[in-house]
Amino acid sequence: MEWDIPTRKGAVTHCGSCHICPWPLALPAGAVLIPPPLSQHLTFPLLSVTLLVSFGSSMLYGYNLAVVNSPAVYIKAFYNATWSRRYGHGLAPGPLTLLYSLTVSIFALGGLVGSLLVGVLVERYGRNGALSRSALLVLLAGSFMGFSRELESPEMVIIGRSITGLHSGICLSVVPLYLGEITPKNLRGFLGLMPSIFICLGVFFAQVLGLPELLGKDRFWPLFLSVVVVPTSLQLLLLHCFPESPRYLLIERNDVCGATTALRRFLGTPDVQDVIEEMKEEQRSLSSVEMVSVWQLLRDRSVRWQTLSVAVVNAGMQLSGIDAIWFYTNTIFENAGIPVSQIPYTTVGTGAVEIVAGLIGCFTIEKLGRRPLIITGFCAMGVCSAGITVSLLLQTTMPWMRYVSVACVVGIIAGFCMGPAGIPFLMTAELFTQSHRPAAYIVGGFLSWLCNFTVGFVFPFLQMSAGAFCYLVFCGMCLLVALYVYFVIPETKNKTFMEISHIFATHRSFLSIPDHLIGIMKLDGYGALESSSLEGSGFSLP
Repeated sequence: MEWDIPTRKGAVTHCGSCHICPWPLALPAGAVLIPPPLSQHLTFPLLSVTLLVSFGSSMLYGYNLAVVNSPAVYIKAFYNATWSRRYGHGLAPGPLTLLYSLTVSIFALGGLVGSLLVGVLVERYGRNGALSRSALLVLLAGSFMGFSRELESPEMVIIGRSITGLHSGICLSVVPLYLGEITPKNLRGFLGLMPSIFICLGVFFAQVLGLPELLGKDRFWPLFLSVVVVPTSLQLLLLHCFPESPRYLLIERNDVCGATTALRRFLGTPDVQDVIEEMKEEQRSLSSVEMVSVWQLLRDRSVRWQTLSVAVVNAGMQLSGIDAIWFYTNTIFENAGIPVSQIPYTTVGTGAVEIVAGLIGCFTIEKLGRRPLIITGFCAMGVCSAGITVSLLLQTTMPWMRYVSVACVVGIIAGFCMGPAGIPFLMTAELFTQSHRPAAYIVGGFLSWLCNFTVGFVFPFLQMSAGAFCYLVFCGMCLLVALYVYFVIPETKNKTFMEISHIFATHRSFLSIPDHLIGIMKLDGYGALESSSLEGSGFSLP
């Protein structure tokens, strides 16, 4: 790409003919170097497909996280009544809590299974094709949950929840993978966070529809659970209008013509030769490398730090406690002393905060970068988790502390939606080249869903045993992840996949360097040492 705009006097830039050229290019005096504007390549097809897959896939994840919150009393009553009709006696509180916890957490178990299928699906059907076929699962799940009460079958609710989890497990990896491959690098952060905004919108819609004036009544809860078929049907109808990922077509299918057509459609310009050449360069670099399996990825020493980073941020996203907040918001507010009649409206207020925080993250990521948003988000969540513990302990002597606990819940949600909600998925796409990317999504997705299931299932019992102190576990996890990102993961803003791979190949994490070699800890804008600082040391990564 050539710069055809003036730059400031004395400024230098790179030649633009290659991605990592070390030779500066002198520019005319009196010129000002201006980066391309955010909207330079934001075409209608690119924005449309982003909104469509975010609405039809990502939003369902947020909706299904929160949908079981408001009708919890009615679902438990249905379970108890059905059990009584079948066996002549109701369920004791312990088994009833266990059955409801299974209903909540089975969604994550289905997601875990779905995450393991991602590699096979995207390789066989492509990114677009995998999303289209997985949408059929939601129609099946909606039917199970919608007719469960009529057929007096709690099993149908649990099966339906597991199938929606299976769908979300596939889509939470495939959507960012698809968007990451069709989006220009200067828009990758902006459009890459769009799914996280729709996740927040899904939570918000579930909270609004769960109000007593809408679907938050006993007779409407099966409909409430099965509303997910509406956005999925729209995606199923329209997604075939958009082309497959050009990077998938060229690198994995060697379809240059198809990739060129797709690029022209997404970028809105006939001149896509520079992008094609960049893809061919990556294809040539991977010509002797087959698509990597999960086992091969875990054993590949050259991407060890990328793999560890993906594992940390994806597991940390769930162990931050956000799922406990979303699954059990009403219970948390009730324990905080909020009047029962006001809880649904307080919950809707938190949903509005989620959307605002998500929009802030989306519109600032290309200016601030990935690292500041995710570090700030995890730190805010850690501080607010500790704040919930303090407020719950003191609210018996200080009644006003109940409002502090509500503010801390809002702070956790805002911090999460601003960065940790979407950046781990974006990082997974950015830290790997084409051959390793599907396997990386499987690893990240598996850990994310495993932690999601663990938190959803264990939190009620943890809350009963540890009381207010249970939130300190989440506080510790958030702060540890923030420290890891600060010291290990570099900034990936406005870099190509090959450039990011080059950064990991030429920079050393301080965690692998003996103490006597560690000098200044923060160089080059992030917590990693320049390779030049190791010259002559004879040290290399294991």
